[in-house]
Amino acid sequence: MKSPITLVATLLVTACAPLGGPMLASGSTLQDTYRMMGEPAMRWREADGGEQLVYPRGPMGYQTWMVRTDATGKVTSVENVMDMAHFARIQPGMSQDAVLRILGPSYPGWTIYYKARDELVWEWRYCDVWSEPARFNVLFDGSSGKVRSTLSRTERLSQPWGRGDRREWCGR
Repeated sequence: MKSPITLVATLLVTACAPLGGPMLASGSTLQDTYRMMGEPAMRWREADGGEQLVYPRGPMGYQTWMVRTDATGKVTSVENVMDMAHFARIQPGMSQDAVLRILGPSYPGWTIYYKARDELVWEWRYCDVWSEPARFNVLFDGSSGKVRSTLSRTERLSQPWGRGDRREWCGR
């Protein structure tokens, strides 16, 4: 049995560790992942027997963590997919499922359907390269469910309450 001091120290380190940081690294087990991150919002079984697990930390968070495991349940990668490199992978004609596998689910409260344009918009929050809160949107054709286009803007430019001189900065 662990001493109370060891137990408290372990809890503090775990609580303060960044998600996907050194506490959950390649080689960790699937059980480690569940213990540290909980149940994933989505999961897919890969052809090689591994899994892809999705951990969105929104709506007000800036990360969506993708955890990939091999067939034995060992973690092979952990990455935050809320960045321009992943957004650039979203191309016109992609299916909604393909977008989900790259970015994970958007926040449902920010999903909007525009009847006049027959357009469905999914939105994610992220921290841009200038450490400013921003939103990334994927616009789908409402009939086919295929990507039409994407849009990215800082929150201060896209939200009416953010147009003042006061800026919120992302904590990194």
